[in-house]
Amino acid sequence: MKKLKVLLIGILAIIVILFFTSRHMRTAQGHTSGNTLTIYNWGDYIDPELIGKFEDQTGYKVSYETFDSNEAMFTKIKQGGTSYDLTIPSEYMIQKMMKEDMLHKLDYSKIKGIEAIDPRFMDLDFDPDNQYSIPYFWGTLGIVYNDKQFSEDDIQHWDDLWKPELHDSLMLIDGAREVIGLALNSNGQSLNSTDKDELLAASKKLSTLTDNVKAIVADEIKMYMINEEASVAVTFSGEAAEMVDSNEHLHYVIPSEGSNLWFDNIVIPKTAKNIDGAYDFINFMLEPENAAQNAEYIGYATPNKEAMAIMPEEITSDEQFYPSDETVNNLEVYEDLGLEYLGIYNDLFLEFKMHRN
Repeated sequence: MKKLKVLLIGILAIIVILFFTSRHMRTAQGHTSGNTLTIYNWGDYIDPELIGKFEDQTGYKVSYETFDSNEAMFTKIKQGGTSYDLTIPSEYMIQKMMKEDMLHKLDYSKIKGIEAIDPRFMDLDFDPDNQYSIPYFWGTLGIVYNDKQFSEDDIQHWDDLWKPELHDSLMLIDGAREVIGLALNSNGQSLNSTDKDELLAASKKLSTLTDNVKAIVADEIKMYMINEEASVAVTFSGEAAEMVDSNEHLHYVIPSEGSNLWFDNIVIPKTAKNIDGAYDFINFMLEPENAAQNAEYIGYATPNKEAMAIMPEEITSDEQFYPSDETVNNLEVYEDLGLEYLGIYNDLFLEFKMHRN
């Protein structure tokens, strides 16, 4: 009996030693819950040097994960598991997360530098008074073309994508709202349409585009276009900016009949554990020099007017990526269409992809 008691005490002592050793090691590596900030962002959507700078300035250790669609981000946060302190969804998804009570209401007494944001990007319909979100980047959806194969006059409108000369040349971004939306716009309709006849007409028109489609991909579009493995692509303005910067033969066009105007904003999910760290990161990214560095690295348009003031004029005056108010006024922001129509858009897009195969 005495031997058993000694054995149990020994096992208990080992467990205690292992617990404190593990805790000490995690602390030494900066992984305590108090100083770790967990960020969930789009892929390639922040200058990595800024994360290091933030860690150096604040002492936080950043745990950084990425997603490739608003829907994937929503599902992962909804399911729980990882406690993300910050994420950066697009406007229609922010609406959806607000409706489902997934976001912390912002405490503006903890936010410094919000006056740097251009008023044009505040108080928008998807989040009146910016109660839940802080602007991060904004941009458009458009067409990139290579001038070795096509002239400026060849590629200006969505309908140009259907030209026979584009046979097996077109890359499409892998997004249901984007692809169904461009077909709706090409028919003169809203990319937020919930008219089933309009959606079926868009789907029918898309089925005639398949011979021109070389691939439907995500971030890989940049590599294909820069390496001239495709001559035309439908993509987002920031992706296009990197392509244009890397290959002088590439150009970006926003179709005059309309397209998507999008906004990505920083939000704090209710799953957040490090609220103070989340505010510190928001304040860090609002600082004009940090916002400017990020915009120059990523290529998307910054909503931070003080950052724009210190950025090179050749960037901020480029209307491909900082379009005029006249162009912007002709664009549409995605609306949260609800579960039923999200399913319809996804089903039509899936049919298009299957038909293509």
